[in-house]
Amino acid sequence: MSARGGKKKTTKLSRSARAGVIFPVGRMMRYLRKDTHKYRIGMGAPVYMAAVIEYLAAEILELAGNAARDNKKGRITPRHILLAVANDEELNQLLRGVTIASGGVLPRIHPELLAKKRAARGKQETILSPMEKKNKVKPLAAKKPKKSAAKKPGKARLSRKEKAAESKEGAASLTSEDGPGDGFTVLSSKTLFHGQKLSLTQSEIGNIGSLKVEGIIHPTNADIDLKEDVGSAMEKAGGKEFLDSVKELRKSHGPLESAGAALSQANGLTAKFVIHCHIPQWGSDKCEDQLEKTIRNCLSLAEEKKMKSVAFPSFPSGRNGFPKQTSAQLILKAISSYFVSSSSSSLKHVYFVLFDSESIGIYVQEMAKLDVK
Repeated sequence: MSARGGKKKTTKLSRSARAGVIFPVGRMMRYLRKDTHKYRIGMGAPVYMAAVIEYLAAEILELAGNAARDNKKGRITPRHILLAVANDEELNQLLRGVTIASGGVLPRIHPELLAKKRAARGKQETILSPMEKKNKVKPLAAKKPKKSAAKKPGKARLSRKEKAAESKEGAASLTSEDGPGDGFTVLSSKTLFHGQKLSLTQSEIGNIGSLKVEGIIHPTNADIDLKEDVGSAMEKAGGKEFLDSVKELRKSHGPLESAGAALSQANGLTAKFVIHCHIPQWGSDKCEDQLEKTIRNCLSLAEEKKMKSVAFPSFPSGRNGFPKQTSAQLILKAISSYFVSSSSSSLKHVYFVLFDSESIGIYVQEMAKLDVK
């Protein structure tokens, strides 16, 4: 056209470009009209639908990419998409009725099956032998009812004294014999270089307040917040007493340095102490070395208080946290190397408390690869 009276050429913009989304708005409108004949459809409905589907696709791809990276794969497969959806609470609730083709199943090992395997290998002899001895003593007690009746009050008095001692000294005596307590299933265990025992346990996060150890590790940030799952569970279990002890620590100690650790009383919990540690962010400078340093600082702080048992819950993972596979490798390596370097240590038992099926599968796999020599 001539420049005198002609119209200027204008480039046509699609509805997706005008809305600022990648997914096709026009196609969404066509699908809505095809399946909903009886309803009136507004012009903004396909735009919102395209934006929502685009957000969900980006979220699933990001989590699936993290799962692929944890498994050391360079390509996202349906298996990684299934793991990404299953380990996200909101996506799992949204897509719980969806079957992903070639996705496989979630890694879930029933504790009873593992217990049978351990019993076959002879690892549960220390757990089952006291029960067998008690069963053998019962017929003797039946022959002499007077002596057994006379012993019952004495046993009750001793149990009260033990309970009083536990409240003052923690749960060190119980951990060596009875394990981490009710509600905790020991999945596997391994003896370290100097005789320390490393155990993987499974439980619900709400039971962390009843964990029978002397010290519980609390992964947090510099401000010692209780917003994460482990911190909020301990706050619910300990109540106001535990919250007051954390507030006193914030006033006396101040903010934690990166990879730093601080100790507070575990008021309201079964444990005696809580070790708060500042977990470095994934992707920061020397984050892997900082995580190993954090584990060493927690163990050295536990030794300063002459603790015999500590428990590590699952460390934060996700967008800002470490990948679970990398975190398990670094933590197990740091614990093993710490006890190899220290000739004498008061710590005798280290527990890992795991809450989800993916973490259980990863830690069991990495624990089998751990070289304690």
